[in-house]
Amino acid sequence: MIAQIAKDILAAFIGLAGGIAVGSGMVAFLVVLDIIPRLAQITHSFKSIHAYEAAVVTGSLVFTWVDFGDGKLNLYPMSTALVGLFAGCFVGMLAAALTEIINVLPILAKRVGMGSYMILLLMAMIFGKVVGSLFEWLLY
Repeated sequence: MIAQIAKDILAAFIGLAGGIAVGSGMVAFLVVLDIIPRLAQITHSFKSIHAYEAAVVTGSLVFTWVDFGDGKLNLYPMSTALVGLFAGCFVGMLAAALTEIINVLPILAKRVGMGSYMILLLMAMIFGKVVGSLFEWLLY
């Protein structure tokens, strides 16, 4: 009984830490790279900037809620290709944006006084990713 409670608390802590990490990355992606203002600049639609912001927030909330659900979509095989295309575009653009966002780490390290520990910060991120991935693949 106590072991199960400890596992549940550990799972909740890991889930919360993962959520904070992903949320921080999303905010950094949006704020540091100025995604929404760039989108408005490229499309010449500065009047719609509040609509873009509302779309990002609404999309985040709705798809988080959908992710917690157990819903299923019965799609035709060819329609999944369209979903795969959009998912691939998203991942590709996110990967391209993350190559720019890596410049955030030195700035963050200097602001919090960890400039001399930059290598340790990067190693902690790398080992955390490896351990987290192994934990998920081997235990779940």
